[in-house]
Amino acid sequence: MDPDEAREWVRKNKQREYISKLMSPSEAVQKFIKDSSYVAFGGFGHVRVSIVIIHEIIRQNVKNLIYAAKTAVHDIDLLIAAGCVSRVEVAYAFGHELRGLSPAGRRAVETGEVEVVSEWSNAAFEWRFKAAAMGLPFLPARVIAGTDTFKKSSSKIIRDPFSNKPIVLIPACYPDVAVIHVHRADIYGNAQILGHTIMDFELARAAKRLIITTEEVVPTEEIRRQPYQTTIPFFLVDAVVEQPFGSHPGNMPYIYAFDEEHFAEYLSLTKTREGTLQYLQKYIYGVEDFWGYLERIGGYRKLKYLMDLEKKRTEPIYPWVE
Repeated sequence: MDPDEAREWVRKNKQREYISKLMSPSEAVQKFIKDSSYVAFGGFGHVRVSIVIIHEIIRQNVKNLIYAAKTAVHDIDLLIAAGCVSRVEVAYAFGHELRGLSPAGRRAVETGEVEVVSEWSNAAFEWRFKAAAMGLPFLPARVIAGTDTFKKSSSKIIRDPFSNKPIVLIPACYPDVAVIHVHRADIYGNAQILGHTIMDFELARAAKRLIITTEEVVPTEEIRRQPYQTTIPFFLVDAVVEQPFGSHPGNMPYIYAFDEEHFAEYLSLTKTREGTLQYLQKYIYGVEDFWGYLERIGGYRKLKYLMDLEKKRTEPIYPWVE
């Protein structure tokens, strides 16, 4: 997208009124995520990723998504396993980090079911969102030019007019839809994140449509007591979905830890296509919604264990965290 075209799109399509944007996961996906959409998810790796929306995309059988895999692990692997993704722009994907490689995603790429259309470094991909957020067509950088990832990116090399040295121009990226999971938000979409925001500040400002999923919806007065924590203001947001434990089996800093038992089960089952279908049937197709999934993974007992584990690991640094 041209930056001026993006600016005009925002001017015509974004709400600036203080109206409630509360929706169910089903409503948010149905309204904003269509077949062939270019989608990007916030968070990082297994941390603070909106798995609730991933499940709903699968349940609604959305197809041919193009996925911005800037640090994508369980999220993208679930979507690929369910046949929802056809193309990937990748900085980091197809591995579950220290837990091992991702069988479903790797199998799909190796058999040609999913195409890797471009490759980036983590920094380069995040700078694409930064360029879009700044209203620029590109950002100059001194990365990827010396690597073969440059052959599969849409960057260009020019001569720096000041030094006459080569410089890489990294093009802006405007996702059709971004989904960001946060610690708390109000009904209008003012959203606050505890700890590191990764690149969600930029992603929220780069995307055409933005779905916020939150552990908790709080009164606007609570948000206003600490306005400096509002990473994402309401006028960027198109939907607010309240879903406690919405990042499970991933980590939500200061609230609950990784569910290593569940990751192990997923990686074991997805070694085969039959096992993959078994997982999807048990945890997504076979339950009515994300609450049903949480009950199936162990319910309150498991979630309480994960909360206690996170409390042992961290110390509260924010007033609203007990």
